[in-house]
Amino acid sequence: MRQISPTARVADVTLSLRQGDVLGLLGLNGAGKSTTLKMLAGVLVPDDGHIEIAGFSLADDPLRARAKLGYLPDTPPLYPDMRVNAYLKLAAQLRKVPKRELKTAVNHAIDRCDLSKVATHRIAALSKGFRQRVGLAQAIVHKPSLILLDEPSSGLDPHQMQSMRELIKNLGEEAAVIFSTHLLPEAVAVCNHIAVMHNGSIVASELGHPNTQALKREELDTLFANLVQFGTPKAPVQTLKNPSPTHSEKDAVDA
Repeated sequence: MRQISPTARVADVTLSLRQGDVLGLLGLNGAGKSTTLKMLAGVLVPDDGHIEIAGFSLADDPLRARAKLGYLPDTPPLYPDMRVNAYLKLAAQLRKVPKRELKTAVNHAIDRCDLSKVATHRIAALSKGFRQRVGLAQAIVHKPSLILLDEPSSGLDPHQMQSMRELIKNLGEEAAVIFSTHLLPEAVAVCNHIAVMHNGSIVASELGHPNTQALKREELDTLFANLVQFGTPKAPVQTLKNPSPTHSEKDAVDA
């Protein structure tokens, strides 16, 4: 749980993933997705609750826990003046990748994110799509067990978005992945699990969740459509105006 303001908080969020799980954290802007990912990444300290990554408590053993995760925030942490391969080498060093494994780790991240054509280019010269890929590469250069991605497709054109979706799906083969999005088609295209957030809580999930019901994919689609249209998971009840009484009804009343 994290209190954001006197009237807003993130609470009642329980997530459990294994290798191969790609979880889409789906919700409108302000639902609490980014705050949740920041707590999982150790950027924000929760006011209450417990976070464990690959068996290590983020509160009690933060260095080991963080060593098992990769994080791409909504704004990639890039150094524009650096070349891609040099930047990824720095990221690997900061992640304590052994010196003898640095070259292999950097090459693996470059290949995984399809950056070989721009590996020697300066980051400032890259397109938005390639910069997002570099940001993703720094998140996986140390082969983490958990990958956190905060709206990784934001600002990409349709072709770049499709490439990013395929990349995220492939990453699920090596790790557990959680990524946030406010786009239902993206979550459906990429994820094998979806959880819907609203007002700081998970209100529905395919896997089930404390205080929520496990829903089928079609039911989640309807629930999210209600959020988009009405601002609430449940569509408002449509009430009909009182119709004009029929002649028989008027006669019954008059009688």
